[in-house]
Amino acid sequence: MTNAEPDPADRSSKTTVHVLRHGEVHNPAGILYGRLPGYLLSERGHAMAERVGKVLAERDVATVVASPLERAQQSAQPSADQHHLPIRSDDRLLESTNVFQGQTFGVGDGSLARPSAWWHLRNPFRPSWGEPYEQIARRMRAVLDDVAREVRGREALLVSHQLPIWTLRMCVEGRRLWHDPRSRQCALASLTSFTFRGAHVVRVTYSEPAADLLPVAVSVAGANRVVSTGRAG
Repeated sequence: MTNAEPDPADRSSKTTVHVLRHGEVHNPAGILYGRLPGYLLSERGHAMAERVGKVLAERDVATVVASPLERAQQSAQPSADQHHLPIRSDDRLLESTNVFQGQTFGVGDGSLARPSAWWHLRNPFRPSWGEPYEQIARRMRAVLDDVAREVRGREALLVSHQLPIWTLRMCVEGRRLWHDPRSRQCALASLTSFTFRGAHVVRVTYSEPAADLLPVAVSVAGANRVVSTGRAG
């Protein structure tokens, strides 16, 4: 399979759907907020969203669709404003469910020592603590394909959350869905872009338009690395 640009005469068959992870959230307590309402972008998160809007300003974006959660809606706003588009909400872009929502949970904070947590950690391959990876992949792939058909020959922006975006990428690239969360290449305000020829994804690219705004601890190496794929499964 070639990764060459399509012939200009056939450009109408090239469609790109950009999937944006929301910007930084104001969360001083370090809560795993999941689908909880009221978690809004921090000042830096708003700056990240503005940066993405400027980067996409010259692109042929025909629609903007976001998770209903406030942080996703806020992250979508600058890009929607650049193209004078409304933000459509789609529940398929929501954060995955997690039984630890509303709690602090992580290595080093003592939460893994709580016996009440152990049962939920019994199966990392499903995973047992939240929405199954296969279910996340199905809903994310469905919205990706629906929007690609809708804007065929143009571009679109979807705004979602880290795990759903990473699961979608693994699905499209034909890789296993279970993984070490530390391996995810999906930084705050990053773009994972899916290029279609007709109904098939022929290329996946990843970029970090707001890389210089990322906290050093969460900055992802390899920003702007391009990953080519075969056809979607």
